[in-house]
Amino acid sequence: MAALPQSLSLLLALPSTSTSPRPRRPAPLLSVLRAALAAALLMLGADALAASEPAVAPAARTPATISALRLIGEQRLPWRMPFQGTMVGGLSGIDYDAVHGDWVMICDDRSEHNPARYYRARLDYDLQAFKAVQLTGVTTLLQADGTPYPSKDEFARRGGAVADLETLRVDPRDGAIWYGSEGDVSLDLNPFVRRAGADGRLQYELPLPPLFDVAVDRSRGPRNNQSFEGLGFTPDGNSLWVSLEGPMYQDGPVPTPDRGAVNRITRFARDGKVLGQYAYRLDALPATPGAGKNADNGISEIVALGDERLLVLERAGVQDDKGIYHNYVRLYEVDTDGATDIAQLSTLQGASYVPMRKRLVQDLNQAGLARVDNLEGMAFGPRLANGHASLVLISDDNFNHQQVTQFLLFEVLP
Repeated sequence: MAALPQSLSLLLALPSTSTSPRPRRPAPLLSVLRAALAAALLMLGADALAASEPAVAPAARTPATISALRLIGEQRLPWRMPFQGTMVGGLSGIDYDAVHGDWVMICDDRSEHNPARYYRARLDYDLQAFKAVQLTGVTTLLQADGTPYPSKDEFARRGGAVADLETLRVDPRDGAIWYGSEGDVSLDLNPFVRRAGADGRLQYELPLPPLFDVAVDRSRGPRNNQSFEGLGFTPDGNSLWVSLEGPMYQDGPVPTPDRGAVNRITRFARDGKVLGQYAYRLDALPATPGAGKNADNGISEIVALGDERLLVLERAGVQDDKGIYHNYVRLYEVDTDGATDIAQLSTLQGASYVPMRKRLVQDLNQAGLARVDNLEGMAFGPRLANGHASLVLISDDNFNHQQVTQFLLFEVLP
């Protein structure tokens, strides 16, 4: 991204004139200046995106074909592990940073335990074993005015955006961090996809069509906690796919044990132009929840295999009579060939369209694991010694002692 003039950078960093110990609101003039400068910052980021050239394409890590997966091993982190002044948990997205040779992981803490953040880690593995996970750093993600994202309580006092961060990707062009938030219907906060520098400072926000605006009356738009959950760059780095977790209100009901549902996956150019949008058929719930208990099924993550092909992580959580959740996780390869572009369809109910083709690659509950937890993140890593791709999955423990932070390593069989 082009550098800001020093005078503008200093203005963005100016403190509020208030002396109150409460969270401070900027003085009116300073607030206007900050808003204008933040907009200039985002515009400079957009210009830099258009001008940059690919530096680290993920194509070398992306397999051309996937016939099956072979489990190599598993690692876990301790519950609520302390690290550099933060509480580790809620890891809902992961990606490999080829420039630095390490991994990044997004945390979905809504700034309740610590400010919204992402972690860096080293994963030690080879073709025979998954040996260790070592955290190496943590970075606070910042809003346009340079402040951390607020918690819900802070939002009520000073505004901003409560970030529910569920996915992230390393920009294959320059190593910047792209991340997605589900928004919050009850707070009238829209989902977003944003790009930050490695230092956490906001550089750019992907323009989105009004289709993704939330509606407090829940008549349309994304469902609460079922919005942007997956993000993936195409192997050439020129476009990115974004997936909803579940169906939007106007597109029909959520899955039940008797029937599936449908949601949308969208391919964007870097400037926000919609290059295509397609219907994805979610499976029916794989089990019946206990009386009065909860269950859901949706897309937890995606990785792009090409312009028209994706690997989709579909995960269901079903609560039994005792209130314990059981997770059911499947990996599907999907293809847009022959599918209808539904970008102009305001609702899918009653509409005529052809959904994406879907092929089961792996049922994780049949992979020989002692436990399948709330898997939400997925990324290809370095090639293994035999030339095959490696695939890492990570689980979100929701900071819950009944769950675990689980890393799974697979060899991708072509």
